[in-house]
Amino acid sequence: MGERVVSWIEHHAARTPDRIALVDLHRSSELTYGQLARRVRALAHSLQERHGVGAGNRVAVLSRNDTRVLEVLYACALLGAIAVPLNWRLTAAELTAVSGDAEPVLLVHESFAEEVATQVSGGAGIPTRLAWASDDGDADGYEELATASVPADWLPPQVDDEAVWTIIYTSGTTGLPKGVQATHRGWLASLLGIVVAHRVTAESRCLTVLPLFHVAGLNLFANPVLYVGGTVVVARAFEPARGLELLTGTAAPVTHFCGVPANYQFMQQVPGFAESPLRPFVAVVGGSPVPQALVDTWGRRGVALTTVYGITEAGACVTAMPPGRELDHNGTVGLPLLYARCRIRTPDDRPAAPGETGELQLTGSLVTPGYWRNPTATAEAFTVDGWLHTGDAAIVTDDGHLVLVDRWKDMFISGGENVYPAEVENVLHAHPAVSQAAVVGTPHPRWGEAGVAFVVTTRGGDVSAEVLIAWCRERLATYKVPVRVVPVDELPRNATGKVVKGPLRHMAAEG
Repeated sequence: MGERVVSWIEHHAARTPDRIALVDLHRSSELTYGQLARRVRALAHSLQERHGVGAGNRVAVLSRNDTRVLEVLYACALLGAIAVPLNWRLTAAELTAVSGDAEPVLLVHESFAEEVATQVSGGAGIPTRLAWASDDGDADGYEELATASVPADWLPPQVDDEAVWTIIYTSGTTGLPKGVQATHRGWLASLLGIVVAHRVTAESRCLTVLPLFHVAGLNLFANPVLYVGGTVVVARAFEPARGLELLTGTAAPVTHFCGVPANYQFMQQVPGFAESPLRPFVAVVGGSPVPQALVDTWGRRGVALTTVYGITEAGACVTAMPPGRELDHNGTVGLPLLYARCRIRTPDDRPAAPGETGELQLTGSLVTPGYWRNPTATAEAFTVDGWLHTGDAAIVTDDGHLVLVDRWKDMFISGGENVYPAEVENVLHAHPAVSQAAVVGTPHPRWGEAGVAFVVTTRGGDVSAEVLIAWCRERLATYKVPVRVVPVDELPRNATGKVVKGPLRHMAAEG
């Protein structure tokens, strides 16, 4: 048995009930900690009494970013139930497959998804659905439960911190998504590491634009900010101009923001970015290799981008650059956070020497106990001595910092030499006419494989493939230089903004 789970929402409601906890930009609504605690408690009681939700039951949530997603999350915590945030960008067939795996007793959804929710609940055999209003005027059965009266003597059950709090499904790039379980203890270890590493306090005000069905949307920085009693501002979706406006505002300044590289790239393309009155804030970037040019651009504006590394199986943030070292980027993702331990192992399973490439492996209380109802995948994910395989190639420097090289699966071999696309992409990003770049390996009659670069140019940028190949040739070994550069209007991305390389490999193979 572990420790009893406590509610930090109710803790802050007792101490600072009038402090603003949540701001929903789309609905123009605010909730104080006192109001949030009452709604979470009412929802938990209603779910228990009206729908029979109890310990271990799954509650699925299908919605765009909305503060009510967090209400469901914390109501599940009170009951010992398991919240299952669903990726609303998936097709009905994909959602049905995921829901069939999780077997939720209830599907809570935004009213805009009524048709999809009907298909999913029917196909996955979910007995009950509950909707909340997407906009004013929509039907809202959810609100009745969140505002219901709660008997004064009602007590939620005791919940052990070893109990599972969430199941978050991976993106499924290698087949059916797997349900990553996270316990209350695991979530607490993750958010405490983030609080310490990123200087989160009760005065913090974070802007959340990453999806709340993903660990980064939940933990960078919503949950850590709520844990310490700060304010979480939730945007329904990322809008570059609006994001830049919020980050430059002075009335209620944002102190913490996390985005993937594309979020920052899109904001710096907003007209007037160079003159925007940016002020320093904790600016975290991760999710995919971070170009040095991106760090330099924001650094010239006085904003030090803090590169981090995270993985769904171990929370949103496992390593981060220390304060004051943010601009020493060079591919470094920093040092391990509290409760996280990292090691690098070579392909022949020995400890990698400093500067030697190997697989990054993790252990610690923030690591998942395993995949939901998938013992085979769980066994494959861990080494015999209990370390999590990340599938990421990395090196460790002499002073203990981690450098993320690339995904193992993205590496290709050209003329017998290993090529990591992230290194080539970093060189392309340094060209002033390149906004975004992605490199993939494709079969080559002479070299076995060779690189093909897909490039999005900057606003008004005009550069030929020949010029970019020459640019790479001056800065890279010959075997790393792309044999083709393909201009595209945009790169394919998943729901969190990461580049999806599968379609690019198909395009490269087709010539």
